[in-house]
Amino acid sequence: MSRREIVLGRIRRALADVPAGDDAYADAVTRDYLRVHGARSPEETSALLAENLADYRAVVHRTDAQGLPALLARLLTERGATSVLVPPALPADWLRASEVTRVHDRAASSAYELEKVDSVVTGCAVAIAETGTLVLDGSPDQGRRRITLMPDHHICVVRVPDQVVSSLPQALERLDPARPLTWISGPSATSDIELDRVEGVHGPRALEVVLLGGR
Repeated sequence: MSRREIVLGRIRRALADVPAGDDAYADAVTRDYLRVHGARSPEETSALLAENLADYRAVVHRTDAQGLPALLARLLTERGATSVLVPPALPADWLRASEVTRVHDRAASSAYELEKVDSVVTGCAVAIAETGTLVLDGSPDQGRRRITLMPDHHICVVRVPDQVVSSLPQALERLDPARPLTWISGPSATSDIELDRVEGVHGPRALEVVLLGGR
């Protein structure tokens, strides 16, 4: 029996005495809070996202589909990357201008093998402007959670405006809670008791976000 089955079994036992007619949690909770703070155009929403990403020390770039391959190649070169992790369905055109060795996401890859890869390039499920947060859901253009945690450098491509929302409630409406969600607000960082900031503790030390315009 797996740990997952053990946990789910305990949940089922804990809920065994709940009457079947009880209101669903989603219906029982009053949700009268603001869904978004103020009206914004798509351009203003993406500008707010870029501003808040920068506040979290992410480096933000803007380009279109034609300029994306050259931009990604430049970012990997400037980082000194010799290898890059590639999710299974990352658009092939994105890395066509880069000569960096591609390492494909495989279930058999160990954490030690992934840790030796310099960078990772992924897509995004949704980006939240008000919080400067990127959400990955394990879709084929994003790969499994661990490939975004092991390399020291993560480049995340966000399609603007399609994947950008203003607020957290708007983001939750787009996400499937059954999927493995990874929420990213800037590079991995922590502070000790004296507030000395240390980056790269439990994830990438460097986060670069490409806002990809056009459709």
